[in-house]
Amino acid sequence: MTTTSKTSAPERIAKVIARAGLCSRREAERWITAGRVSIDGIRLDSPATTVPPGATVTVDGAPLPALEPARLWRYHKPKGVITTAHDPQGRPTVFDKLPDSLPRVLTIGRLDFNSEGLLLLTNDGAVKRRLELPATGWTRRYRARVHGRPDADQLKALSRGVRIDGMNYGPMEATLERQSGANAWLEVALKEGKNREVRRVLEHLGLTVNRLIRVAYGPFQLGHLAPGEVREVTGKVLRDQLGGGKPNTGTARRTAPKKSPGPKRKPAHKKKSHARRRRPT
Repeated sequence: MTTTSKTSAPERIAKVIARAGLCSRREAERWITAGRVSIDGIRLDSPATTVPPGATVTVDGAPLPALEPARLWRYHKPKGVITTAHDPQGRPTVFDKLPDSLPRVLTIGRLDFNSEGLLLLTNDGAVKRRLELPATGWTRRYRARVHGRPDADQLKALSRGVRIDGMNYGPMEATLERQSGANAWLEVALKEGKNREVRRVLEHLGLTVNRLIRVAYGPFQLGHLAPGEVREVTGKVLRDQLGGGKPNTGTARRTAPKKSPGPKRKPAHKKKSHARRRRPT
């Protein structure tokens, strides 16, 4: 089967490949530079190429898979697996643990080897890119268990951002949930999500993170998913969150349908009272 571009305007080749779910845009650009991608039989050497409507795109001589509707899954990533397709150190990856019933999926963002909790998966490269961009404004929420006694003023100061070893980290909301002996549980929320950001910022405050769980990514919640469990987000919820402009930053809310106004009625005329008003005495 041959896959052709169905858009009415030219698109960048990396975007077309990513939307087909083969890889991210960045990875697609590397494939193009390596000479693995062709348009109408002509091998490409630059990611700047656009795909005209109706053109045939192939990767390693095989046509792109037919485009499927965008889908999204919630996955409870367990501790001790890495968020990558291949690991040079031979550690298990999230893709080793996913059920065989899933199609080829991409991870939205990352969780490091020792972190656990909500990881979103999608079959659509455009959805991946959109949900990872800081411009979406979606908040990532975590529960962090730390060794030490958090200082309330230091936690509050994180809302202004912090600079560590020449790296700027954006505003972070961190509040003490409870102290239990030498350990404490914190609730942490941020929007940027740089590599190991929560661990580095808290370590900067003298706190050692010994457990980190992501409980929410924008409106999507970890909920009661067991470690290793995968559950698909319904198409309606996905459309509600991605459709039209900037995604909502809170939990999706259902609104009641508007009632039909029905036939108009003429306003009732008030009867005039002929009784004379009594003057105050």
